[in-house]
Amino acid sequence: MVAEAKQNGVATMAGSKVQLMSVKRGEPTLVSPAEATPTGEQYYLSNLDQNIAVIVQTVYCFKCPSGRGNEGVADTLRAALARVLVHYHPLAGRLGISPEMKLIVECTGEGVPFVEAEAACDLALIGDLSTPDPAALGQLVYSVPGAKNILEMPPMTAQVTRFECGGFSLGLAMNHCMFDGLGAMEFVNSWAEMARGATELTVPPFLDRSVLRARDPPVISNPHHEFEEIADVSEMAALYGGQELVYRSFCFDPDRLERVRGLALADGDLERCTTFEALSGLVWRARTRALGLAPEQQTKLLFAVDGRRRFVPPLPKGYFGNGIVLTNALATTGDLLSAPVSLAAGKVQEAVRMVTDEYMRSAVDYFEATRARPSLASTLLITTWSRLAFNGADFGWGEPTMSGPVTLPEKEVILFLAHGKERKSINVLLGLPASAMDTFQELMDEI
Repeated sequence: MVAEAKQNGVATMAGSKVQLMSVKRGEPTLVSPAEATPTGEQYYLSNLDQNIAVIVQTVYCFKCPSGRGNEGVADTLRAALARVLVHYHPLAGRLGISPEMKLIVECTGEGVPFVEAEAACDLALIGDLSTPDPAALGQLVYSVPGAKNILEMPPMTAQVTRFECGGFSLGLAMNHCMFDGLGAMEFVNSWAEMARGATELTVPPFLDRSVLRARDPPVISNPHHEFEEIADVSEMAALYGGQELVYRSFCFDPDRLERVRGLALADGDLERCTTFEALSGLVWRARTRALGLAPEQQTKLLFAVDGRRRFVPPLPKGYFGNGIVLTNALATTGDLLSAPVSLAAGKVQEAVRMVTDEYMRSAVDYFEATRARPSLASTLLITTWSRLAFNGADFGWGEPTMSGPVTLPEKEVILFLAHGKERKSINVLLGLPASAMDTFQELMDEI
């Protein structure tokens, strides 16, 4: 069982270190590309970028190898950032609005805000990053003071924090409209290559996002329930508004994951299913039960599918941008809870299967025609980081010993995060109203 401690009206993990951590930040400096890059132009963002313009904050922790301190780490990362921005120059610009009222990047070249900081504690105080801890981990990421919206925020910021033990952390705040998880991973790994002295990138970015332009005229050939509003007949808004939000993480090791797959296959309705399909179905069903939704309540599951290889032709290697497309599954609470896990897992399977080239082009065109955003009403949004390999992020001090999010972007989001040295376990991170979390915990204890 995991205990919580209340912090600023939000129940965080009992291990929150906000009162023990003392981080002193220096003044931010702007890191511009080390060489001349295109300026004065507008950089196109595709319709897949438009829908997820949220700030994602992550922290990477590094233990310095024996005999090497952290004194020069900020200078090394700053210089390497300037070099990698030559290849990723839109990150040095600023977000704007086009005449078509879409997000674009103004290629100003003014640079990425970079902050040096010192923590009066050891890196071990942070713990294992298995659960978001916004109050503590937020001190390791730089946010622009007073920014009211994303147009007042740069596409990314970086903060290097040195700890007394000789370790350090790299905190990044990146706008999701610039890249998805795979793109962010390739950028961070490229930055690390530059820090280790590389003169060329293993995976150079492909910058031209016009390969994902909408068709003219738009062709909406598929239903797109991901954009549909669902009536809140269960009054979930009142539940969330009346209780503390509790964050917990649940670790599924390989044996436990196999048991989950066994549950999905037990009744024979499915011939096969992946770990993702089974775990997503289980979590969707358990969260629905924990929230005590009315039997007639329609529920929606959203998750992203990587479209890079599903597009025809496939997106170029190193595509710099969002190559993910949201797909969806629908079920009433009554149907979901009266059936075994196979029903939910099967719906996840169907949602994956329907993501074809035409479905994705139709989604791009749907936004072009409607400017609609995916609705999160009565929705669970699963984000998967379990397949992302940031172990290439060696800036010269070894690979990160751990990494994770500072917080979850929305209350409807659940994160699947790889866990353990061999990355074969999955941590399921989520936030729920306190009473619902107790029920969810009981359901997970049964697995």
